Amino acid sequence: MNNIALITGASTGIGKDLAHIHAENGGDLIVVARSKDKLLALKKEIENKHGNQVMIINKDLSLASSPREVYDEVKAAGLEINYLINNAGFGGLGKFHERAWEADKQMINLNITALTALTRFFLPDFVKRDSGKILNVSSTASYMPGPLQAVYYATKAYVTFFSNAIAE
Repeated sequence: MNNIALITGASTGIGKDLAHIHAENGGDLIVVARSKDKLLALKKEIENKHGNQVMIINKDLSLASSPREVYDEVKAAGLEINYLINNAGFGGLGKFHERAWEADKQMINLNITALTALTRFFLPDFVKRDSGKILNVSSTASYMPGPLQAVYYATKAYVTFFSNAIAE
């Protein structure tokens, strides 16, 4: 594999589109998501259409151990990624005091903790070899309060400001 992008949340939406864009530009992929069936379909689609190599990692990144497990799987495969695209995330709608805490906690774990952990695990490799790029997918929601989506907007604010700080 060469010119490898690791993309989280790659089974649908923006992540899937980013996977296709990277493949169209000749890059190989490591795609991460919860849905194994969707990852397998994406792998088949990209390999058939573009001829790129695709490794799938089926993980629920909202679980505390998953980011480290992803990093360890990449290392165990002897792969060196060139791009880390932290795209996985989700939102929720409702009054904060009425929403289920478990749903909001899972959102924080995915949108903030997993993104931060993956950045922390892969960034030293990039710095050591003086090569590699990270794209943390955020939202315009990060610049304003979000009535009925307080936790989502707050998590995206974290992503934006964390990413800007790391870039400096």
